Amino acid sequence: MIDILLRTLPFFALIGLGYWAGRTRFFSEEATAYLTKFVFYFALSAMLFRFASNLSLSEIYSTPFALAYLSGCVTVYLLATAVAFARKLSMAEAAVEAQCAVIGNTGFLGVPMLTALLGKAAAGPVLMVLSVDLIVFSSLITLLITAARTGRVTFGILKVLGIGLLKNPMIVSMGAGLIWSATRLPVPGPVNDFMGLLGGAATPGALFAIGASLASKSAERIEVAGWLSFCKLVMHPGAVAIAALLIFPVEPFAASVMIAAASLPVAGNVYILAQHYGVAPQRVSASILISTVVSILTVPAVIAWVTGQ
Repeated sequence: MIDILLRTLPFFALIGLGYWAGRTRFFSEEATAYLTKFVFYFALSAMLFRFASNLSLSEIYSTPFALAYLSGCVTVYLLATAVAFARKLSMAEAAVEAQCAVIGNTGFLGVPMLTALLGKAAAGPVLMVLSVDLIVFSSLITLLITAARTGRVTFGILKVLGIGLLKNPMIVSMGAGLIWSATRLPVPGPVNDFMGLLGGAATPGALFAIGASLASKSAERIEVAGWLSFCKLVMHPGAVAIAALLIFPVEPFAASVMIAAASLPVAGNVYILAQHYGVAPQRVSASILISTVVSILTVPAVIAWVTGQ
């Protein structure tokens, strides 16, 4: 546990450095937004393409893996939704809280950290988790909020969702990488070096951007944020572990990566969605802040457990 904690500390230290820069206004909110855009559209996309282009579809997709991860997510999602309804919240608010309970920071934190700690073999399972989060749950929250406000889901909304997925640079880069991999052609040396150089900026850039963005987050609605952080950091990896280890025949290493990915703190894109729709952004902001701080201890604990260290 101590060894894993020490190995994860540099990652969280980069987040802390970004937080300091944002809190002291050395790094403005505008600067944070542009850094995030650079990481999202360029550096992280290059890293994902490089990983995917060296993997086959079978190394990423596994039906038992997908079923196990979805089962764990849906269990916690429904529980968070039920608790929200018990508190007399609207469908839109319940959907946002459920999103906080199951969507972790897989892109900006999970991909660079888990591949560094667990090895390059972790890339396939992490990309699968990221794909499910982006395709299934990012679409689901949009559908639920739209249905809650209009009372129906139109073809136009489905079309917008489809176009949005096709424009998402993470999905595009993973898809392009898999297509290249399917040709069985080696990535040309200069292209591979370019992707490696650009992708190398993803880890420090993403972690710094996470911290800088946290500086603008508030810690209001502590009780609710604490509950949602508990769902994300404890219940989510627990439910995924039960599904992967006891119910579905998931390969042991892939299961360990899945559980570790499920232990990550609430993703920043949940706040973007909440702010876009005007649904409980302060609640999400507090959940991101609290879960990220607490994850400094919980994530190493989960990784130490799944790796037997």
